[in-house]
Amino acid sequence: MSHLHDLAQAFKALSHPNRLQIYVELLQLREKVVASGTEKECSCGLTDFMSKLNIGAPTVSHHIKELVNAKLIRVERQGKFMTCYLNNDMRAQLEAFFAQQK
Repeated sequence: MSHLHDLAQAFKALSHPNRLQIYVELLQLREKVVASGTEKECSCGLTDFMSKLNIGAPTVSHHIKELVNAKLIRVERQGKFMTCYLNNDMRAQLEAFFAQQK
């Protein structure tokens, strides 16, 4: 049942257009990294999302917090800078869920 709860939380978080866009940006960055054949982990900073979404830091921070709470992404703070990373475990759970629905 915990698996279904985690998926429900992820879908709830992704139901907001800005959060969905943040997640899609990280997924697209991951695809570029995979296609390039490098092993590095893909990440994006808070300021990247602010400029792409044209919203302020407090709003982006709120959306990032919701994505972290839903286990979709994780963040690392270095001073005043925040870097976002995909949570590959949840990405795999979402992929498996949609693969089962075909």
